[in-house]
Amino acid sequence: MNPSDMERIIAILPCLSIISPQDWQRAELMPVGPSTPHAIREGHVLQHAMFMLKGSVRIHKISEQGREITLYRVRSGQSCVLMMASIMGESEYEANASIEVESEVLLIPVNVFEDWMDRYKPLRQYIYQQIVQRITAVTSLLEDIAFKPVNQRLAHFVYTNTEDEILTLKMTHDQLAVELGTAREVISRVLKDFQNKGILSLTRGKIHIINRSALEEIMHQHLV
Repeated sequence: MNPSDMERIIAILPCLSIISPQDWQRAELMPVGPSTPHAIREGHVLQHAMFMLKGSVRIHKISEQGREITLYRVRSGQSCVLMMASIMGESEYEANASIEVESEVLLIPVNVFEDWMDRYKPLRQYIYQQIVQRITAVTSLLEDIAFKPVNQRLAHFVYTNTEDEILTLKMTHDQLAVELGTAREVISRVLKDFQNKGILSLTRGKIHIINRSALEEIMHQHLV
């Protein structure tokens, strides 16, 4: 690992600033993209701890029936806590990873990562903070699935993924179903209802927002 790369990594991941130059020698950088072959899926035994330097990786689960749900995304300066839990627990990985865009990851061999975790407190704190944040986010996701109707969850997703200046969301019904953990047919039915109410219009692979305030009202109906 050359000094300029180390400086760039530390700027993104300050928790690694305490790592000695000698300890960096077994870490490596790897560019990856949507077409990069990898084996990071449920049941895999990980050989490296991975930290995102740039890009986006979607972490998701697939049921026995083929239903899929997005748990979270790992972006610059983050790590996948399920991967870290798998490494620390010496167990198989419990999810699937999909590389969404051209990305760059920092790879640290498992035995080196375990040594770093033992010796470097800032790294331990970073990992534990990531775990707490992800547990909170996934708990919120499960609460939404269990207690909020799909129309509110869909309204929230569309609203938060568009802006007053950008009123088109480029997503298919299948992709929305994966994001919200429901069936495509349910998404299509709710979108059609929104369209009939003049809230949005639908074209192939795109959702055009007509009335953002109406989406916001639907989002907060449960508070009334």
